Amino acid sequence: MLNPVTDGAGDSMIYTAKLVSSKRITPEASREEVRQMVFKTNDPYFDSRVGSCIRVLAPGQYGNPYHTRLYSIADTDQSDAGAQFEICVRRCFYMDDASGEEYGGVASNYLCNMQPGSDIKFSGPVGYPFVVPKNMDANLLMIGMGTGIAPFRGLIRMIYEQYGGWKGKVRLFHGARTGLEMLYLNDANNDLGNYFDQPTFKAFQAVSPRPAFNAPIALNQAIEQNAAEVWEIVNSPDSRVYVAGMTQMLGMIDNAMTGIVGSEAWMTKRNELATEGRWLEVLY
Repeated sequence: MLNPVTDGAGDSMIYTAKLVSSKRITPEASREEVRQMVFKTNDPYFDSRVGSCIRVLAPGQYGNPYHTRLYSIADTDQSDAGAQFEICVRRCFYMDDASGEEYGGVASNYLCNMQPGSDIKFSGPVGYPFVVPKNMDANLLMIGMGTGIAPFRGLIRMIYEQYGGWKGKVRLFHGARTGLEMLYLNDANNDLGNYFDQPTFKAFQAVSPRPAFNAPIALNQAIEQNAAEVWEIVNSPDSRVYVAGMTQMLGMIDNAMTGIVGSEAWMTKRNELATEGRWLEVLY
């Protein structure tokens, strides 16, 4: 039953979920550890949908009961008995400016260290789900960076397996620092490769030109190189644009589209898409 407790960050109720599996989806040779984690909750009140987020309540520090962190729902199977849902977690570290020491991110390390059978507390959903249009002729543009790719794997699985195919164009732009970190498109996990034979699906990879020097991921360049098709999709009837990843992505997308059609034309189109509910984003 629903736990009559709030999460301390709003009015959301706290749920409990059990870890079913935790799998590393970046190669061992990559310095980035990203895990695909599947949880199951038996609470029928939790509404689990791809693109929404859960707020994980990791054990707190310095007297705080919780340390909270948002994670996008990457895939889900919902039933009257509850939900099994998946999140993508990157083990994070940060440098203390004063001491120069490296510390592990509280929530990400808590999750990555968990063993199957362990429980988490969480609240949500937060944000809006990535809704698929009823019109199967609609063109879909998906732009993700880093772990932002996670909900697109669920969307693509949904339209090609549950819907039985898609007639409109499905275009995925995925940014990562290196090819090893191209989630679901690397040697450790190539799930998206299962859909390359679909005639309406194409994926475009964007990596950093100088990953050792932390140069920005060239997501804008990948969009610019496919300018004609991207502009065709955003202007087509009933199209959808899905964006997921770090907030800085928006600047990359705006710069690329401004370079393609000009600032005024792009801002007008983006506002139009947002107003009509055809621009959907989950950013963190």
